[in-house]
Amino acid sequence: MDLALAVGVLLVAFLAGIVGSVFGLGGGIIIVPALTLLLGFEIKEVIGASLIGVIASSTGSAARYVSEGLVNIRLGMVMEPATTLGSILGAFLAIYLQQTVLALAFAAVLLYGAYYMIKQPEVTVHSRQSGFCAQLAGRYVDRRTNEEVCYDVRNLPRGLLASFAAGNMSGMLGVGGGIVKVPAMNVWMGVPMKAAAATSNFMIGVTALAGAAVLYANGLVPPVLAATVALGVFAGATVGPRLVRHTAGAVLRRYFALLLALVSALMVLQAFGFAGGL
Repeated sequence: MDLALAVGVLLVAFLAGIVGSVFGLGGGIIIVPALTLLLGFEIKEVIGASLIGVIASSTGSAARYVSEGLVNIRLGMVMEPATTLGSILGAFLAIYLQQTVLALAFAAVLLYGAYYMIKQPEVTVHSRQSGFCAQLAGRYVDRRTNEEVCYDVRNLPRGLLASFAAGNMSGMLGVGGGIVKVPAMNVWMGVPMKAAAATSNFMIGVTALAGAAVLYANGLVPPVLAATVALGVFAGATVGPRLVRHTAGAVLRRYFALLLALVSALMVLQAFGFAGGL
């Protein structure tokens, strides 16, 4: 990899780290299309490098989210086994599926995320009670409004199914799985957007590690590309939590959904050979 290409990868990864840590998506939704469409890498090697970047994103942002009380650790630990199993299965699918199929699957995932971020409203349940939230429910102080938010977790079986699907897509597409887990936690399970994104950041590192191990064993994690991506993503992931503190979740979701739809369209064009040179 020459110097100019390495700088391009670093800049893409830095942006992906910011976006991924803000939305709990891991950054793969930026890394995969940008490195394939703009920088000309093969999608299968990019998926392996992207999963390493997802691990870096989780490492760079999860600690800050935990210290601020946004992460629902108990919920994350309950959902993580299903996500990990899905990630292992998805990684095996990535090895044997054609690149056109992977590109179309990636586009479908992005459209799914865009639809839910635009269509479904932000879920917030505010409380000033001092009692401890029962079972898997959580609480945190929103630094933007200085208001305590207390929420109940519902529809756990559906959330576990979504978590398995998220892991499957993570291992298959290198996206970290947050693009499914965050909407599922927010829309189906009643977890506020900021807590859903923070909990997703907490989980995605383990999810990506399971998929990356399978790809590495099959020679699909290029060391130089993966290291460059990880460095840029880690730097960006330390910036994201600071932005979340001062930004409304509904505003972030609305604009990011438009980005998801745009990237999805580009990936469809690439799958049918219309954007291979971009």
